[in-house]
Order: sequence, then C-alpha cells, then structure tokens
Amino acid sequence: MRPLSDRTGTFTDSVIRRMTRISNAFNAVNLSQGFPDFDPPAELTRALAEAALKGPHQYAITWGARNFREALARKHGRFSGMEIDPEREIVVTCGSTEAMMCAMMSVVNPGDKVAVFSPFYENYGADAILSGAEPIYVPLRPPVFDFDPEELEKTFRQGAKCLILCNPSNPCGKVFTKKELMLIAELAEKYDAWVITDEVYEHIVYDPFEHITFAALPGMRKRTISCGSLSKTYSITGWRLGYIIAPPEITDTARKVHDFLTVGAAAPLQEAAVTALNFGDDYYRELKEKYTVLRDFFLAGLDRAGLSHTTPQGAYYVLVDISEFGFKSDLEFCELLAEKTGVGAVPGSSFFREDVNHLIRFHFAKKESTLAAALERLMKIRETMPCRK
Repeated sequence: MRPLSDRTGTFTDSVIRRMTRISNAFNAVNLSQGFPDFDPPAELTRALAEAALKGPHQYAITWGARNFREALARKHGRFSGMEIDPEREIVVTCGSTEAMMCAMMSVVNPGDKVAVFSPFYENYGADAILSGAEPIYVPLRPPVFDFDPEELEKTFRQGAKCLILCNPSNPCGKVFTKKELMLIAELAEKYDAWVITDEVYEHIVYDPFEHITFAALPGMRKRTISCGSLSKTYSITGWRLGYIIAPPEITDTARKVHDFLTVGAAAPLQEAAVTALNFGDDYYRELKEKYTVLRDFFLAGLDRAGLSHTTPQGAYYVLVDISEFGFKSDLEFCELLAEKTGVGAVPGSSFFREDVNHLIRFHFAKKESTLAAALERLMKIRETMPCRK
C-alpha cells in the first residue's frame, strides 16, 4: 500500500479531547475539556425548540443565514465600536475551530511562516502544519505571561506572514493590554503581516482587565481576521457556531475555503442563536459576574489544597504546578489523576512549545457543586497520587 499523507505525522490526536475520554472512563470530575455542565439561557433553548418545529431545515446561505449575520454584526459592533457589513464582512463557520482553519488557509501558502504565542491552544500548531506553514513560537513568560518585544519582532524578521493572537488566552488566561496590542499592531504594520485573532473568550474577563478588539485599533482592520464563537459566551459548545469577521477581500477568499470544507453551519441552530445575539448588556454583565464567582471559588479551593496556580485574567482556565510530585511526564500524571484522584485535567505540555512538564490545566466552567466535588478530591491529592521524587 502507498503511504498516507506526511502532513499529519508530526501531531497526535487532541490531548484535550483524549483527557475527556479518560475522565469518562474513570468517572472523574472532568475539568479537562472546556465545556460547561450548566444549561444555556432558557430563552435560547426555547428558540431552539421553536426552530426544531418550524425550521429552517434546509441549507442556509453558505456563508451564513442573513438574519444571523445581521444580528452578529449588530452585537459585534456594539462591543467593538466597529461598523460591520453583514453582507460582505462575515463568514459563519462550524465553530471557531473551522474559522481559524479557514483564516489560516486564506492567508498562508505552503512554506510560509506563522508566529504563535506559547502557550497556545493546541489546534494552532496543527492548523499551521495542515496549511503547509512553519510555526514560529514566541514564549509568554509566567507568571503574568508577558512577552519580550524583541523576541516577537524576531519572528517577523524571520519572515512570519501572520501572527495568531488568542485574547483572552487559552490556556493561561492572559488578557493582552492595550500597550501590548499596540506594539503588536506596530510590528504588523512595519512588516506587512496579517493578524489572525481568536477572541472566543471576549466576554469572560475579570476586573480590572478589559478585552480590546484588535481589529478596532488604528490601522488594524485592514490586516486583521477576527475569529469568534458563540460556544463560550452562551454555553452552547455543542452547537458549533463560529464566525470570521474581516474586510471583504479576505472574506471573499474565506467563504470559498469554508464552502468546500463544510458547506455551511446548521440552519436551525443559526435561527435559534439570533435570540442570543440580541441579548442586552445585562446578559454580559451577569456572565462576567457568574464566572468571577466561579473563578474565586475554585482558586480559593486550590489554595486550601496547597496547590500553586496561576490567576487567570480572562477565560476559565487555571494552570497548576505539579512539580512537588516529581513526574517526568505530565501526561502520565493527568492519566493517574483521573484514575486515582478522580479529577480530569490536561497536561500543560500540550500547550507549550518549550519543555514544560510541571503544569496541568484545569477549567472552572462548572456548577459550584461540581467544582466543590473536584476540590474535595483534590484535598486528598497527596494521599491518592504517587510521588516520583
């Protein structure tokens, strides 16, 4: 038999999704894959029930149903201060995962270089490789996860055609400051580079930090491909509704890539989701308050358990230091943690280009009762987990 494609040989299946399967196998509290265990807003599920009865049930326009795009343009414009043309500047995708892939394939040619901050969401490296590009990694330095401007500029001097910017960041919860974003903007302008943003956690940001839409910065709209999703904001990760917002010359290309990848996102889900996109400001304020309570509750529990951790500025992930246990493999640690302690986590090495084996990632997008159950088990972690020192 002739050999299979070489392009997938350098990466594995998703470690995040694998850890969900392992958590399920041991009936562990799953704090690995980032999805809530609480319901979406009731208004949204009622709208879905109505769409299930009344439709639409056939293909929507390939790049998104018109009423969905119009509602998205209004909502995004409200928070970014930008005026979005729903007819020419939006592509509705099957989740932000597809949005990122469409963006990458619209911008990158085989052999191009792509700058990626590390730690990074695991799909970014795979997206670059599947596009035939070479990722160049720029370290974010703990504990605050800032970056060295010289190291970032070095990637552009090496020929990076675009930068992937996740803000707020998965997995470290960093929210980039305006000063940092302006520096990135200056470098993008100086080196004529594209910026692909992943802003799925834009509404989950903790005081005093603030999310700033990168495309809204002076001169950046023309060179920014903004990728987003409804998954996290409305607790509908299974609906797989994402989008690209970009200038028409970019969306024209992205629509063609999207068309041949997936044809289109689910029509009845788009119809129902218009309800969420029309929510008022109260919804987003309450969302922020809810996640602030969950974050503080979970971090206080980690403190009681004596586990050293980061404090996220945004998103809903925490990195925990497991150095005291002496494991050489954080993957092995996470597998045993699910089996012995009954809590699911993701090994930090799946997010870092650097040689990092002492961090694991938890998420806290769960009911307080779920987090309490996980914390109760983590209180006994030194009894249930072996020490390899």
